[in-house]
Amino acid sequence: MPGFDFTGRTVFVAGGTSGINLGIAEAFAQAGARVAVMSRSPQKVDDAKRRLQTYGGEVAGFAADVRNPETTRAALKATYDTLGAIDVLISGAAGNFPAAALDMSPNGFKAVVDIDLLGTFNVLRLAHEYLRKPGASIVNISAPQAVVPMALQAHVCAAKAGVDMLTRVLAIEWGGDGIRVNSVIPGPIESTEGMARLAPSAEAMQAVASAVPLARLGSKQDVANLVLFLASPMASYITGAIIPVDGGWSANGVGGLAPPADKHHSPPR
Repeated sequence: MPGFDFTGRTVFVAGGTSGINLGIAEAFAQAGARVAVMSRSPQKVDDAKRRLQTYGGEVAGFAADVRNPETTRAALKATYDTLGAIDVLISGAAGNFPAAALDMSPNGFKAVVDIDLLGTFNVLRLAHEYLRKPGASIVNISAPQAVVPMALQAHVCAAKAGVDMLTRVLAIEWGGDGIRVNSVIPGPIESTEGMARLAPSAEAMQAVASAVPLARLGSKQDVANLVLFLASPMASYITGAIIPVDGGWSANGVGGLAPPADKHHSPPR
């Protein structure tokens, strides 16, 4: 990646086998880093490894669930043992489905909180002993739901708001170790599963783009560029920051990507 050189540095991307997170992993591989990715699907892990290996650097991949501390720790330790101390940690595993609060079961709410919030805690807490100290940079991948209330997204709003607060707390607690912790909030990003779910038609997608002050959807590269900056020496005095990369979408006061909730609900479960 022009302007960024991560040669000799180790990057671990939780959730790094698809979407925005794979785009971030690719950007680091292009910038010369040793890259390890982790997700639940062995097939996605294998596919991502093959894709990342085309950039010529060292690549590792692990099938593990961020909700499972044992397998997550094993993936982090294996990365440390084979690629060295982790210089950059990206936590991006996430789950989502549109549902009104009255139509959502407690288990449905819990599933998203467990992946997004508990999963982020697990990755960061378990990675601490394997991070380079001082000098490591952590970037959590949050979502607009952390700061913009959205119909049909109570579970994600709660979980991602927790991720951003966790970011700020750990920036305080781990600053003395020389570890920086920041959070990135991607806005409407094209060609992602999240956008496909929350804006499922061409008309809905155009409506979202029209609400962005820069009048376009973002790209995965737009997000990767910000993450590369935050992980670089140029951001050495930035920690505890929650930074949107959304073309001004959240500043525009938009009420959400999801359609308005139906006034009629099924009985609570």
